[in-house]
Amino acid sequence: MEKVWFITGTSRGFGREWAIAALDRGDRVAATARSTDSLSDLVERYGDAVLPLQLDVTDKQAVGAAVKAAQERFGRIDVAVNNAGYGQFGMVEEVSEQELRDQLETNLFGAVWVTQAVLPGMREQGSGHIIQVSSIGGISAFPLVGAYHASKWALEGISQSLAQEVADFGIHVTLIEPGGFSTDWGGSSAKHATDLPAYAEFKKKAQEQRSARSGGQGDPEATRGPILEIVDAERPPLRVFFGSSPLSIAEKDYEGRLATWREWQPVSERAQG
Repeated sequence: MEKVWFITGTSRGFGREWAIAALDRGDRVAATARSTDSLSDLVERYGDAVLPLQLDVTDKQAVGAAVKAAQERFGRIDVAVNNAGYGQFGMVEEVSEQELRDQLETNLFGAVWVTQAVLPGMREQGSGHIIQVSSIGGISAFPLVGAYHASKWALEGISQSLAQEVADFGIHVTLIEPGGFSTDWGGSSAKHATDLPAYAEFKKKAQEQRSARSGGQGDPEATRGPILEIVDAERPPLRVFFGSSPLSIAEKDYEGRLATWREWQPVSERAQG
């Protein structure tokens, strides 16, 4: 059955690839970007099946208007993809208040505003699927990107709550947690805090570790098939990794957490009184 998608951040990366995947199979897509100029080739190729919408997801009123425009054009929204976002680089001490707030405004609040805007229609039709683009950085954390982790960990928590709240309405929620992919996340779209000299040596090590983790970058185009499998699944997952590396990172992280919790369980029990 033909689906109607609402996708944020379709100018490049996952958002663009998933829009193409949906359009290639005959679905319709409301494609948003900060500038619709980046969507002109999609319109030329797919015609009326794609609705280009200029959108800054941090503008809640604009989000509501974009969702309304998509509903008026296509009649409904079946799949909402919260893909818009960027990476804020900098040690926690280096990140300014504004930089942290901006990171949360886009990566967390932007996703929440879209989610809130599409839910009434999905509840009314008794179906829908919200795709939240998280990251392996949504369940683990590394130096130099603490602000980014804060935004994705928050997205993970609110989405897990959301999934339970909307299940009875026939609405699914899935967190996509990619590893390293050849997107622009760490390139021109990234933002960088002002360096503090005290962290110069540690930052070199952190960047080397990041480069090692990012080895074998995935091809975003390869995710077209998997995203379609997920939105077509009768029982889609709440969480799913994209890429081969996240599972080993998660296993190591969670095994370490469990070991620490077990080691300190006697203290935990004494804290109960």
